[in-house]
Amino acid sequence: MQPHPNVRAVQDALDAAGARDAAGQPSQVRMLPAAAPTAAAAAEQLGVEVGQIANSLVFDADGAPLLVLTSGAHRVDTARVAKEHGIEKVRRANPDFVREHSGQVIGGVAPVHPGRPAMRTLVDTALFSFEEVWAAGGIAHAVFPITPAELERLTGGTVTDVA
Repeated sequence: MQPHPNVRAVQDALDAAGARDAAGQPSQVRMLPAAAPTAAAAAEQLGVEVGQIANSLVFDADGAPLLVLTSGAHRVDTARVAKEHGIEKVRRANPDFVREHSGQVIGGVAPVHPGRPAMRTLVDTALFSFEEVWAAGGIAHAVFPITPAELERLTGGTVTDVA
């Protein structure tokens, strides 16, 4: 069975960037047995803490996309993010906005979006309390392991408190 085009694109982006997991091995997208549209569902299937899930959340920040990579144990404080990052209003993006800017659907948004302009990205400081985190691989059934430092490097994100 051929992988979904989003999964293939994410793996290609990981390979091109030389992304590594905590063991120093190349990050590999893995398919879960069931869709994991939430951090809790992904953590349960992987046997890890919910905080190790790096949720990729796209927000509408004054009309521009803002990707927030947050620990699955947190909810993003949009007022705090707006204030600390010079944004007038940060609000949850609707599904069409997410797909337009990421090429992926909510529940499977990866931190990389091959073939699309890079989004301004924030990386939750809480992710750095783990040696390894898991991010979505382009669809709700796909995830990949990566270190928080690699996630920061891969996305060019700004490390900040988001909760």
